[in-house]
Amino acid sequence: MSESSTLGRKGEDLALSFLQNNGYKIRNRNWKAGKLEVDIIAETDKFIVFVEVKTRSEDFLESPQEAVTNQKQRSLVLAADTYIRWFDISKPARFDVITVIAKGQTLTIEKHIEDAFYPTLR
Repeated sequence: MSESSTLGRKGEDLALSFLQNNGYKIRNRNWKAGKLEVDIIAETDKFIVFVEVKTRSEDFLESPQEAVTNQKQRSLVLAADTYIRWFDISKPARFDVITVIAKGQTLTIEKHIEDAFYPTLR
């Protein structure tokens, strides 16, 4: 496993714990449908939440949230639509981004951005 894959996996581990500690029910991790993937699918009383986790080292020039491009957003929306249809979900969907910063061996949740973007297929 590459260093960036390992870092990403550790970031997802931290994000998963963060969500659980904040009352989210975890439904799936790294859910895939063909080429579509969602890092974490969680649930609150009101929403089904599709979470993109972005982990970066502190010296990386691009901020983690900048890495969630329009193309990535479209991919997440398509994945969410597929998931909702397959599992007959009736709750409204929400798209969150959790940014994790690595400083040496220490990973920290920088932000949990709820409603980070709104669904669009354009």
